[in-house]
Amino acid sequence: MSEAIIDWQAETDEHGVLWLTLDKLDTDTNVLSSSVLDQLEILVKQIIENNPKAVIFRSGKKSGFIAGADVKEFLEVTNQQEALIMIKRGQNIFSQIESLPCPTVALIEGFCMGGGTELILCCDYRVALDDASTKIGLPEIKLGIHPAFGGVVRSTAIINPLKSLEMMLSGRALASKQARSIGLVDVVQPRRQIKRAALELALRPPPKREMPLAGKLLCLPGIRHLLSRYMKKQVSKKAPKQHYPAPYALLDVWCNYYGDKKRMMDEEANSVARLIQGNTVRNLIRVFFLQTDLKSLGDKKTFTPKHVHVIGAGIMGGDIAAWCALRGFYVTLQDREPKYLSDAIKRAHTLFAKKLKTNHERSAALDRFIPDCNGYGVAKADIIIEAIYEDKSAKQAIYADIEPRMKEGAILATNTSSIPLESLAETLQDPKRLIGIHFFNPVSMMPLVEIVKTELSSKKTIQQAIAFTLHIGKLPLPVKSSPGFLVNRILMPYLVEAITLFEEGISPEAIDKAALDFGMPMGPVELADTVGIDICYSVAKNLAGAFGSKVPEGLEQYIHKNNLGKKTGRGFYRYKKGKPIKNRDADLGDQKMIQNRLVFRLLNEAAACIDEKIVDNKDLLDAGIIFGTGFAPFRGGPMNYCLQTSVDDITQTMTEYGTQYGDRFNPVKGWSKIKQIQKK
Repeated sequence: MSEAIIDWQAETDEHGVLWLTLDKLDTDTNVLSSSVLDQLEILVKQIIENNPKAVIFRSGKKSGFIAGADVKEFLEVTNQQEALIMIKRGQNIFSQIESLPCPTVALIEGFCMGGGTELILCCDYRVALDDASTKIGLPEIKLGIHPAFGGVVRSTAIINPLKSLEMMLSGRALASKQARSIGLVDVVQPRRQIKRAALELALRPPPKREMPLAGKLLCLPGIRHLLSRYMKKQVSKKAPKQHYPAPYALLDVWCNYYGDKKRMMDEEANSVARLIQGNTVRNLIRVFFLQTDLKSLGDKKTFTPKHVHVIGAGIMGGDIAAWCALRGFYVTLQDREPKYLSDAIKRAHTLFAKKLKTNHERSAALDRFIPDCNGYGVAKADIIIEAIYEDKSAKQAIYADIEPRMKEGAILATNTSSIPLESLAETLQDPKRLIGIHFFNPVSMMPLVEIVKTELSSKKTIQQAIAFTLHIGKLPLPVKSSPGFLVNRILMPYLVEAITLFEEGISPEAIDKAALDFGMPMGPVELADTVGIDICYSVAKNLAGAFGSKVPEGLEQYIHKNNLGKKTGRGFYRYKKGKPIKNRDADLGDQKMIQNRLVFRLLNEAAACIDEKIVDNKDLLDAGIIFGTGFAPFRGGPMNYCLQTSVDDITQTMTEYGTQYGDRFNPVKGWSKIKQIQKK
């Protein structure tokens, strides 16, 4: 083997089959970096010269096949032409693999994403491991692009285009058997048989699977255009073209050029070369790395709990308990009211049915989920999560009851959304073991968990809380204990301003539209209804007491009438089957003014958090607000938005709004630090 080949191993077996194994040096994960592709290009030339009996591609990593392209290299591209050259080179290498005269087989174990999936699509046959760890997908859309190495061309030629386009547009990964059902994978085998299956396909290749007739019909010009138009309409409901152009570009490539492979390959490359230069791509790549950074904050090995005890079986407590059981923990759930325990079990049933594929898995999860009225689980638990209502005295009473019964080394966590931990710890015998593990509603959907620390919190407790968060598949964000912490502190002024606008006579539809047009996933009025008006009021009241802000007077009236939002069927909107009833003819008012007032309140509070060092840096703040609130991902977070815009322009307009609408819009002193960052 050439000395230039360091990441690939090439071995020819007794049958004359070449086993080509990717095992990238100095990393646990295979990625298709430029150096890996350089080596693959050399190997492909050698394969053409030597003409082996067959070629089998596989991974030398335990973690998976190939994670995709090296995303960092996207950020190094300076212009469209440079991007096009990079893409075309990858296309040429993959086209050479596709054209090899000998059979080619991809042996897939573990994750296979992006460029990895594009590589297996070049092979004649694909064998996947029958294991939950094996996931196959084309998630490029999440980075603001679409497949570029021929993935659009080949996937829509092999798989029913409705299925292949859905896979690319959603970015969702498929399990092995799901991939086989749509024709992405030919054979699924257990570990003990997978090598033999790959070798069998290589030595005795069967006829290649053809696209089903239904798929061929969808590719006919007239039907293709109708399907493309329909799918664009569906995409627009969640991803407006002005914010997320990639899905529309992908559909255009397929719709306009299907049937002309060369032209379609060219347009696939041109499309991504254009997209990669836009701010959307760079910001979504930033979001990708922010997610990676949060995952790297801790190590699962530092804490391996087995038993979780949750106190409080309301919506939050019950759903936290269910999620922990889903993730494999033995869970006891405590509440004085059997009714709440019963409701929590019902919601757990629904969650398990949705998330777990087999009856065996669902039954096992339910077996791990134990109602515990008397709190017997306290003495056995490795971590105890208190998730009762927001009342300092009530929480302290619980701590006084359970602390003497907690086993040595167990963590005491609170899910408080706004009460500073220092005040909660006042009555504890050992305040070092108290930590905030603050989940967001709905627990099953929100990826972020705030890890709230005080000066009393031990480093060990903090690291253990982070490790626990990683064990349950959430993103940990360390934050300083302060009223509202980070996410609620920043989100609440945004929600309060929305309610203030409503009380000024502006329609909820107009307020929500302004936020949606900015890129928020949900309007603030509907969000307040979803969170619960009573919860919003409680948090807003706590923050008002801490910072001297005002709570909209009208909120109490809604609470008195039990119009609490979605959960009661009526809040700012009326709800039918869980959906808000909106007035399509509502007056939209001055959309720019509404949007500015909402966004400025959020940004001003974010600047205050930077000044007070609620988190360690601006990147963690952006991560927290993106993953904790859904803040427009294509903008890369509030701080990134400010830096990409103009801090001076933003603060000048805010000052004008301060004169017009009130002191709450006057820029806080934290903006001076943001200006310094922008100058750098």
